[in-house]
Amino acid sequence: MTGHLVTTTMKVDMESVRAYAELTDDYNPIHLDPAFAATTPMGGVIAHGTMSVCLLWQAIFRNFTPDELSAAELDGRFVKPVRLGETLEAGGQRDAEDPRLYKVWVRADDGVERLAGTLRTAAAPDKEDAA
Repeated sequence: MTGHLVTTTMKVDMESVRAYAELTDDYNPIHLDPAFAATTPMGGVIAHGTMSVCLLWQAIFRNFTPDELSAAELDGRFVKPVRLGETLEAGGQRDAEDPRLYKVWVRADDGVERLAGTLRTAAAPDKEDAA
């Protein structure tokens, strides 16, 4: 066992951003209107930040049982905006000192984190693929 979580990936395109806007009822033009977004400090369309959080939760659910997550605490911060055309990968690695603590992240295909944080679980995972 390597200590790495099995990752989850997604390609961010306008279709996925629109679908997420509908799902969350968040139609902020920074996410949906390229002309408007170009006039903002972001300089273009960015994906919803919570889209990255959802991708991270998908990775977490691939690695832990419901019991292991019953008292889980996820703490994260947005590091950099997600742009159209990027491929995101969510995953993490177990802390060397504490088997219930994981450094978790969402990275784009450039290797730079878009979301970074920690996950503290009720117990270390017992699935073979995880940690």
